[in-house]
Amino acid sequence: MRDNSLACTEIPVIRPQLFELKHLKSLSLFNCFTSPNQYLTSVSDEKWLDLSNNLETLEIRSNPGLIGELPSFITSLTNLQSLVVLENRLTGSLPENLAKLTRLRRLVLSGNRFTGRIPEEVHGLTGLLILDLSRNFFSGPLPLSVGGLSSLLKLDVSNNYLEGKVPIELQSLKNLTLFDLTNNRFSGGLTKEIQEMSSLVELVLSNNHLEGDLTGIKWRNLKNLVLLDLSNTRLKGEIPWSILELKKLRFLGLSNNSLGGKLFPQMETEMPCLNALYVNGNSISGELEFSKKFYERMGRRLGVWGNPSLCYNGDEIKNLRDHAPFGVNQCKRMKAVTLA
Repeated sequence: MRDNSLACTEIPVIRPQLFELKHLKSLSLFNCFTSPNQYLTSVSDEKWLDLSNNLETLEIRSNPGLIGELPSFITSLTNLQSLVVLENRLTGSLPENLAKLTRLRRLVLSGNRFTGRIPEEVHGLTGLLILDLSRNFFSGPLPLSVGGLSSLLKLDVSNNYLEGKVPIELQSLKNLTLFDLTNNRFSGGLTKEIQEMSSLVELVLSNNHLEGDLTGIKWRNLKNLVLLDLSNTRLKGEIPWSILELKKLRFLGLSNNSLGGKLFPQMETEMPCLNALYVNGNSISGELEFSKKFYERMGRRLGVWGNPSLCYNGDEIKNLRDHAPFGVNQCKRMKAVTLA
């Protein structure tokens, strides 16, 4: 039998017959544990061992009543290639021997209530392609050993309580396409080693305490970026000219920082894919010199409010009231005075 998704009752019972399916490849416990305070420990670890030779995919997903720690039997399923424990109410810390699952390609533990530190032993999961630990209560630093997961394509640890510097060891993740640290407490500046992660498509570091500026990054190295969100990261300085080298960028979020200087009108032509720009809540000044066509392209995805010294040229967007930048005044023009 290749696949078995349990048809669950209000209080599900895992029957012994399940463990007679010696050739079971995939098992899903989806929306099974809906009554409060249910555990997944009613079956002995020895029984789960009966499935360990063939089980490749295990999903424990969307079980609002499932509590307790990550079941210990999971680390005995050494043939697993995909482990998804998503949207439950599991608590406790991650076991160090999770690294025994050396065949894992996907590890998703998102949307639970796990606490403690991410164990350094994750370096043993050398074949991992996806690591998603988002929406938990993990604390402490991001382990340096994550930099050894050279096959990693997606790394998401957003919405936790992680802190410290972003490890420079992450520069080894040459295949990484998604890097999401949103809503943590990282600090210590925007590490320039990020520029070595040349395969990045989405870089999301918003809502951290990074500080620093944007000038130390060789943005041209990140030519595949489609989404860049550095909102609310305490950045200072000016937006560098080099950011125009992100030719594939569609979304640029720099809102709620302390950035000054001007917005380059060349963004309109040098960044042809850009269709969402958010720089609201900064100290950007001067005149917005974009064309009517640019405002039409952006629509409501242009956030420039909260920059008191910024204004727009009303002549450029005459008869386009719907596209006038929200929260920005029209520039005042000095009237010529003719002396008699």
